[in-house]
Amino acid sequence: QVQLVESGGGLVQAGGSLRLSCAASGSIFRINSMGWYRLAPGKQRELVATITSGGSINYADSVKGRFTISRDNAKNTVYLQMNSLKPEDTAVYYCNADIYRGFDYLRNDYWGQGTQVTVSS
Repeated sequence: QVQLVESGGGLVQAGGSLRLSCAASGSIFRINSMGWYRLAPGKQRELVATITSGGSINYADSVKGRFTISRDNAKNTVYLQMNSLKPEDTAVYYCNADIYRGFDYLRNDYWGQGTQVTVSS
């Protein structure tokens, strides 16, 4: 009954920009932390950025200064602005949200379906 839908992925040249969006919908009481993770072929899942309900933000060292995470609580949406993209940023990007569900008020961790980001050199 709770879903995370991602959008904004695509193919860009090195140095370009993309803006990812992830909207949570369904029976939601409250969203705690939200974040972005990425998975490249042959590599482990990597935390990209997280943002708590209080606004505390954490970035992976590899994206600091280039990526910006933000959220719109009224829309239950988290964004990832990606600038100065590099080929090594190529991966499937997954949205994550820690949510108190509205139908039973229980806490659960949700994941989006993933959106492909490809950076060509």
